[in-house]
Amino acid sequence: MLDRTRHFDTPSHHAMHVPRTMFAAAIDRFGGPEVITAHALPVPEVDAGEVLIAVDTAGVGQWDADVREGYFASRKPHFPLVLGYDGAGIVVKVGSRVRRLKVGDEVYSYNWENPKGGFYAEYVALPADKVAPIPKRLDLRHAGAIPITGLTALQGIDDALGLKRGETIIIHGASGGVGTLAVQFAKLRGAKVFATASGKEGLELVREMGAHNVVDGKRVDIDDQARRFAPDGVDAMLALAGGDALEKCLNALRPGGRVAHPNGVEPAPKKRRGVRLIRYDGISGVREFERLNAAVQAARLRVPIAECYPLPRASKAHERLAEGHVVGKIILAVHDRSV
Repeated sequence: MLDRTRHFDTPSHHAMHVPRTMFAAAIDRFGGPEVITAHALPVPEVDAGEVLIAVDTAGVGQWDADVREGYFASRKPHFPLVLGYDGAGIVVKVGSRVRRLKVGDEVYSYNWENPKGGFYAEYVALPADKVAPIPKRLDLRHAGAIPITGLTALQGIDDALGLKRGETIIIHGASGGVGTLAVQFAKLRGAKVFATASGKEGLELVREMGAHNVVDGKRVDIDDQARRFAPDGVDAMLALAGGDALEKCLNALRPGGRVAHPNGVEPAPKKRRGVRLIRYDGISGVREFERLNAAVQAARLRVPIAECYPLPRASKAHERLAEGHVVGKIILAVHDRSV
């Protein structure tokens, strides 16, 4: 019988008591949201370079749905497969070679390749170099919402686009998990931000995030709006949604402008003469998390949570994800056992 009422010990600097089994939301086959079901699984063992985290919050994103549907089936994952590639929690055990982290640390992580299972569980074992202390200004709940989205947003602004003070940028699809953070990071770098979003709630949220100009992405004159914003042409664009509106926004770029988009944006922006197109992946590591923590602090980052589901309702979270128009980030509260 699965224990749905377990409480975690108060953190200490010694090894915490860790049970042998844990509650997890996992899949036994590929398919729709309904294949995510409750499991009692062994708590993963920790190797010398790993840490074991008692999970507080797990992020939910399109990448989870892609894995669930079998998009990466060629990698032959083992079932039951615990989803969840980012989140936050408390370190409860450290491997013999780990020096940077200790038991009791509040941490967050993004780890794409994890054969020992993901964050949709009470415990997750991860390589220590994919784990970092959470930013000082965030609690575990909000920190757990941003590893993938925060790294993707910051690396798009800083590394892919190299955005400079005084430049203009279009952030297309700005009301989602990546976009809401990208607006704030672009402002931190001193850029002037033109953002597109959809729906009244999305438009309002992106304005709250500080965009200088916010336009409904469904407007037929979106390219004219962008040209008014930057009469000499826009310097850069971060494309977080595909389609006709994206192609219209591209019309507003200046010659020599640049467009970046994370892998997974479909349809991807089409190549254009005189425009540099940059496709990238958000990556995690010690240095990347140090940069993210610094940017979170400097930007006084706000992390919009779209919806928070208890872990046993992970399938419902995936149903909501499939509906689209998610304003902010969907998360799972791992300690909440309500169904």
